[in-house]
Amino acid sequence: MPTSPASSSSQGAPPSNWPGERMGFPRTGVGSVARSGRRLAAIFIDFAACYVVYFAFFFGSDWASLVIFAVEQVVLLSTLGSGLGHFILGIRIVKVDGSYAGVWRPALRTGLLLLLIPALIWDSDQRGLHDVFAGTVLVMRR
Repeated sequence: MPTSPASSSSQGAPPSNWPGERMGFPRTGVGSVARSGRRLAAIFIDFAACYVVYFAFFFGSDWASLVIFAVEQVVLLSTLGSGLGHFILGIRIVKVDGSYAGVWRPALRTGLLLLLIPALIWDSDQRGLHDVFAGTVLVMRR
């Protein structure tokens, strides 16, 4: 049975024109949602930096690299709003309303990021499930 246009519009939110539009973020520039390529590059920078620390001081320890990454993320995200990779690439983490993310949101986000699966599933605003569950979004800092 065909559906009418009126009935199909009640099946969910209308598509947005750009990531973050429904949350009130601008299309481009400062405060716009950071795109996937920049976010992936940032996490690789974080992984590389954490591996250098791991290799220099903790090589051979089974869980040290994950602990170093988790500490780096939670400490830097909750104090500066950016991990090392985020800072280098000009992005920062904020709550969905654009305000300071606090401490527990970066901690929850990092815990979910360590599971990897939530980071691989994105919504239409280009936020991974770890950001959706934490109520955060990565935005352009410059």
